[in-house]
Amino acid sequence: MLPLLRRRQANERHHHGRDADGFSTLRRVLLVAEAGGFCFFEGWVRYTNAGRAVSGIDYSVFGSLTLAEGQGIMIKATQLFAICRTTGMYRTGYLSIGEMTVWIGVSSAHRDAAFSACRYIIDEIKQSVPIWKNEYYTSGETGWVPCHTPWPSNGLSRCVRLP
Repeated sequence: MLPLLRRRQANERHHHGRDADGFSTLRRVLLVAEAGGFCFFEGWVRYTNAGRAVSGIDYSVFGSLTLAEGQGIMIKATQLFAICRTTGMYRTGYLSIGEMTVWIGVSSAHRDAAFSACRYIIDEIKQSVPIWKNEYYTSGETGWVPCHTPWPSNGLSRCVRLP
């Protein structure tokens, strides 16, 4: 994993980088005596998107802003949910079908808080962290993915748009 971590507090971490091997290190961060368990979300590059066959995705981020937004989400999760620790990683660069793109982990004394916080974190990352996806299609074409998480009621974009 690319060492792009800036620590805010001992129990909140957010990484972005190229190497997937860092997730086992991230899991160890969650192991504390007060935790009764942990849950995680792991996202992968899938074969299709919007009816098109995909061969891979190139992920780009705005380094310092991505880290700041990710850390802010982790901090907010510890304020909203009764969790012990949280950590996460979003990979960058070109990733092929089936490769891990994102890993979010949360430990807590009880499972409900861990599940709820994990869902909150991935939803907030999708909504507000500046991550751009350039899909590569099996047809040989490429295309930037527009915001992929619309508001359910009105279809408006939830993505951060930077000038």
